[in-house]
Amino acid sequence: MEWISSLQKAITYMEEHLLEEINYEDVAKHVHISSYEFHRAFSFLTGTTANAYIRNRRLSLAGREIVDTDIRITDIALKYGYDTPESFTKAFTRFHGISPSVAREGNAKLVLFNPLVIKITIDGGKTMEYKIVQAEAKKFIALVRSFKTEIINDEANHDVANFWAECNAKQMLSPIWMLREDCFS
Repeated sequence: MEWISSLQKAITYMEEHLLEEINYEDVAKHVHISSYEFHRAFSFLTGTTANAYIRNRRLSLAGREIVDTDIRITDIALKYGYDTPESFTKAFTRFHGISPSVAREGNAKLVLFNPLVIKITIDGGKTMEYKIVQAEAKKFIALVRSFKTEIINDEANHDVANFWAECNAKQMLSPIWMLREDCFS
């Protein structure tokens, strides 16, 4: 549990120093972990590097500031650690999918990258009685679409619901329903 506590302290430190020039080595030093071990542990637990986390948080906050204030985009770029407006525009566009000037115009959808909070849930470890039953062969009919697994549980993601709405709107379920064997008996 000490690792989890150290990583949460590291995240808190990054959040408190986002407007300063920091990187994962500075964060590792702050929580008294070797930079190599910190980099490995942070990447393993969060799925991103600490430097990418810092960059994503800065770009998320910069997007909000561009939309909510009249501060010049160049000043926002400098505030969030970019040496030139061009480097900021390139990173901003890659992250948000639109340029800062388009975001400033309004009605733009920006990417929100919230601060990480580490929560550990351990489940299982209990005995369960079960029985294996051999069943006869079955046939399945399906409508298939791929979804990004990392965002399916995101409350803002409506991809699965939109897929079902599309299936209903295009009446794709009726022909499949009619293919069921028990419909003909």
